Parts: sequence; structure tokens; C-alpha cells
Amino acid sequence: MSDKKEIKPGHDYETTGHSWDGIEEYNKPLPKWWLYTFYACIVWGIGYSIAYPAWPGIHSATAGLLGFSTRGQVAEEIAAVDASNATINEELAKADLVALASDTGSDLHRYATNAGGAVFRTFCAQCHGSGAAGNVGYPNLLDDDWLWGGSVEDIYTTVHTGIRQPTDEDYVRTSQMPAFGKDELLEKPQIEAVVNYVLSLSGEPQDAAMVEEGSVVFADNCAACHAEDGTGDRVQGAPNLTDSIWLYGGDYDAVYETVFNARYGQMPPMGGADLSEAEVRAVVLYVHGLGGGEASE
Repeated sequence: MSDKKEIKPGHDYETTGHSWDGIEEYNKPLPKWWLYTFYACIVWGIGYSIAYPAWPGIHSATAGLLGFSTRGQVAEEIAAVDASNATINEELAKADLVALASDTGSDLHRYATNAGGAVFRTFCAQCHGSGAAGNVGYPNLLDDDWLWGGSVEDIYTTVHTGIRQPTDEDYVRTSQMPAFGKDELLEKPQIEAVVNYVLSLSGEPQDAAMVEEGSVVFADNCAACHAEDGTGDRVQGAPNLTDSIWLYGGDYDAVYETVFNARYGQMPPMGGADLSEAEVRAVVLYVHGLGGGEASE
């Protein structure tokens, strides 16, 4: 290894003095264009950090002399869109929902359903799924099985007021299923019997011998809400037990859990603080048009 620095013939730069097995390392300078570009980037970076948000702090980054932020830009764009839609949103907020639901060819209906889809994907998809097919504990909005009714008015009440939420309004959906096992309202054999009876209404019970006894338990304790034939009561949000649609699962263990500990599904009130009147109406029309919406009485 050699440490001697020298300029080789035909070159205007010297070696570093390092040589390994006859291979020498040259100390060739960077091209001028690269250096000038590098220096320009440094100057540009300093100017950018002064003009725009750049340096992180404890609570926030430096604001920059221009006061620009992508969040502020988005807010301006949203405000511009809101301003352009102000007239049609005002019209939607005052429209007759029942009439509008059937007027599918109007510009207002098309706007409402498109806007409602955006509202749904932003505020509702977390529970009901992006395709509105629901999940365990969250209703499927594509079918025609409704706990509280599937007309435009019923859906409006659900979205605006919510389900089982404290409110000062005279009418709120606050029904509650008793916890028959946890609160010792029924003994275990009675719960097992009524679970088998409920399963028999729409399928095969686990123990057919318990069905007759379960029908008596059902009539004494459950028919007041679910009706004598098990078809439910929408006024109370009591589900229909005779179909094969289950919110929390329809196998023996799931139904037993429901009877023993009860269910208390809730939905937040979206009207007011979360959504404007126009947004509530838009998402109502969107949900009503998904396939399970019912005609108003």
C-alpha cells in the first residue's frame, strides 16, 4: 500500500495516495454542475423553511412567513364546495322527504343520493360497512329487515335521533331487553327451553324436547315485545324472530347469550352536532334507496 499523492499523466487531479494491489484511488472532484445544483438546493431549502411550515416544535411546526398549510388549503376547498352547494342544500333541508324519495328522476334526488353516499362512507361505514352490509351487532341496511321501520320517516328518526340515546325529546327509542339470566328473572332450564323455542321459529332447535316448554316461557316473558308469534314489534325495536336474519348471531350459543345477558345496541344521534339537516336527509335517502327501503304509510 502506498500513501504517495501524485498527478498521473493526462489528468489534472492527483491520487489520494491509496493503492491496493496496484489499484490506485483518484481524488477526482465533483462536476461543477452538480456542486452548483447542490448549493442551489441548500439556498432553496433555507428559503422554504423560512416561508413554509418546516421545523418541528413541541406542540406544532413553525408556521412560516407565508402562513400556508395543506390543512388550511383543504379547509378553503371544502368551504368553496359548501358555498357552491349552499342553494341546493337549503332546498334539500326544506324538501318533503316522502315526495322526494319517490321522485327519483329529479336533480335534487340525484344530488341527495350522491351526497348521502359520501356522508355514509364518512360517518356510517365504520359500523355498517362500506357496502352497508353490516356486521355482528350492526344491522345490514341492504335487506328489508328493519328493527325500527324502513320508511323514509322511520330512517330519518333513526339517523337524526339515534337509538337508545339520552335526549330531551318526547319520543326516543330507548327500549331495553331484560337480562333474564344475569338478573335472575329466569332459571337456567327456562332459558335453555326458550332458546330452543326461539330457534324452532326459524330453523332447527338444539333440543326439540324443550320447544313446548319454551313456548310457555316465551308467552309469559317475551311475547309482550316480540309478539305472540315472534314476529317482533318495530315500535319497541324488538326483532322478528321468525326469519333467519340475526343481528348478533343465530346459533344456540349466540341466542343463549342474548337471552341471558340481553343486548343494548346503540346508535349515536347524527342530527345537529355531527350532520347538518341537509346531510341527514341526504344519507336517509341514500340508505332508503339501497334496496330495503319501504314505502311510507
